[in-house]
Amino acid sequence: MNPRPHDLPLDDPRLYINRELSLLEFQRRVLDEARDVRNPLLERTKFLAIFGSNMDEFFMVRVSGIRRQVLSRVLTVTPSGLTPREELAAIRKLSLELYAGAQGFLRRKLLPQLNREGVHVLDYARLNDTQRARADSYFREVIHPVLTPLAVDPGHPFPHISNLSLNLAIVVRDPKGHERFARLKVPDTLPRLIPLKKSSGGERRDGTLPRHHYFVWIEQVIEANLALLFPGMEVVSAHPFRVIRDADIEIQEIEADDLLETMQQGIRRRKFGSVVQVAIHESMPAGVREVLLENLEARASDLFVMPGPLGLSSLWQVYNGVERHELKFAPYRPFIPKEFRKATATDMFDAIRAGNILLHHPYDSFEPVVEFLRTASRDPQVLAIKQTLYRVGRNSPVVDTLLEAAERGKQVAVLVELSARFDEESNISWARLLEQAGVHVVYGVVGLKTHSKIAMVVRREGDGIRRYLHLATGNYNPVTAGMYEDIGIFTCDETMGVDATDLFNYLTGYSTKQDYSKLLIAPVTLRTRLERMIERETAHAVAGRRAHIVLKANSLVDPPVIRLLYRASQAGVKVDLFIRGICCLRPGWPGISDNITVVSTVGRYLEHSRIFYFLNDGNEEVYLGSADLMQRNLNHRVEVVFPVESPEHRRYLRDHALDAYRQDNFKSRLMRTDGSYVQVTGAEGEALVSAHDILMRGRGRVRHFGTRSGTDADDVTRP
Repeated sequence: MNPRPHDLPLDDPRLYINRELSLLEFQRRVLDEARDVRNPLLERTKFLAIFGSNMDEFFMVRVSGIRRQVLSRVLTVTPSGLTPREELAAIRKLSLELYAGAQGFLRRKLLPQLNREGVHVLDYARLNDTQRARADSYFREVIHPVLTPLAVDPGHPFPHISNLSLNLAIVVRDPKGHERFARLKVPDTLPRLIPLKKSSGGERRDGTLPRHHYFVWIEQVIEANLALLFPGMEVVSAHPFRVIRDADIEIQEIEADDLLETMQQGIRRRKFGSVVQVAIHESMPAGVREVLLENLEARASDLFVMPGPLGLSSLWQVYNGVERHELKFAPYRPFIPKEFRKATATDMFDAIRAGNILLHHPYDSFEPVVEFLRTASRDPQVLAIKQTLYRVGRNSPVVDTLLEAAERGKQVAVLVELSARFDEESNISWARLLEQAGVHVVYGVVGLKTHSKIAMVVRREGDGIRRYLHLATGNYNPVTAGMYEDIGIFTCDETMGVDATDLFNYLTGYSTKQDYSKLLIAPVTLRTRLERMIERETAHAVAGRRAHIVLKANSLVDPPVIRLLYRASQAGVKVDLFIRGICCLRPGWPGISDNITVVSTVGRYLEHSRIFYFLNDGNEEVYLGSADLMQRNLNHRVEVVFPVESPEHRRYLRDHALDAYRQDNFKSRLMRTDGSYVQVTGAEGEALVSAHDILMRGRGRVRHFGTRSGTDADDVTRP
């Protein structure tokens, strides 16, 4: 007989949702944003492209790792009770469901709606004579010289198929009637969607002339012109296929003489990882499928049959290439905090000395962060700048300021995290450039990925020095700072400055320091302090005192933290979890998690900040930081979580930022006990409220998007 729900031990697998399946449920929520008719049309196109790229990364990293476990006959059971083989089977089933939903939505909804708005993504067969002539001319002049058809026969072995490459499997017949097989790579140096000439369409009802944009799929143009590549041969058939390979770089740092060179070698090896997915069109015959699986050393379970275009991430080209502002989110101009509006040179340091300053991106501009570093690079009183860099992007003004500081004779020390996944090449380039400028560049602590976001400026003032800090939840990347929701704080708090100095000594030298006064550092103190704060709320509740926990993070996976939250709930602590992505905790389980709610907000901005709130019987504590609630963040990364000490900032986070997510009934989904999500709704006819809009417009100014009854239910997935 199964135990009663409240009698379950807190490590029972039934109390844990599988990590990978939870991540796929997040991809479903991204797909829902593409389906949601309340989003502008080109934004819906963008969300479908994001879904496609997210699924690619999921297979390159997560599925590849589980597949390696299966091949190695690892039998370790996950906290949710699944073996690696069972995980793969469940992943395949759910992934096929999501792919089918995405492809069906693209064909039946998105493309027709784009077409009605003058954005035409066409099949080659639907081109008119003029368009076909233009596409064929583009093939002859641009595409044809780039193509390299590769025969497959005893003298020509099956060629290597690179990761994420789109290809054509071609069957040709020679004059003697013998069929041959060839492979042709679709060049990724050319646009996947070939733009055809723009034109004006008919007059709209309001008298305006819409601009029309025409695109055609490059693989279809190539297929229509294959005869030019195989003269004297009959082209029997051509079938697109796309390969995803294991792209997770494993580096044995302790054995590496030069980590930079080792990372470069790892990036090169990524192209040759084992195949984890072969995506094909449903029209591909069985014989061609067998040829691919055999030569790619793939299994039938690696084959994913799609009814439409392969590689939905290509739809980014439509979003970026169509200048139709009415089909996108209205532009938003970030706010410049009053402390920085007139700050120049030393005024910026004066402003920070006057009190801690909080920036909430993208609602607040990222420019003060760049200006802080630029000012430091030029101020003759600044002696040193130390900073961690995880993802900075291309053409980085942050790196430019560090280079300028070094050129001006400042002591500059930068930790560049080389293993920031899929940013490795960019980070290697920045590391070399900084080294050439005389910057002290280090790559972190052996065995740990440095994920912390911190910059420290050491400035001479009077007879001593003062340390100015910028601590943040997000990366030093001005581009993503306009798209990701993150929070940062400027401070010159002396105690935090000492902690920061100790942290940089830990990162750049040899230090075994185990105590920090204010900063919570993983893997040294963060887990212990976080667990103690959860246990403290539990003790408050048991004693009848006020207790409340609010945690906002990307992911909640760590079993020890989940067990502590279950115990807190059992003691009567109200636990509000705002978890954007993976959540392995089951809310609403009778007698175990009745007092826990889990909400995921997915919308215009990517929720990226981590906020940890503890009521503590009225003596509330609030922390911000870079760490998610996962084993990798708490045990295997260098993370920084910092206190919010200003009462004004705590009120903002509690009563405005976090409360905005509580009010949201527009882009938030409530997690159910079974791991599915349902749209948060108000009463029938109640105005829809967006957390993002509250935060863009300021407290109390809520935009009304309409009412629930105005939503097209057919376009919003209901789990």
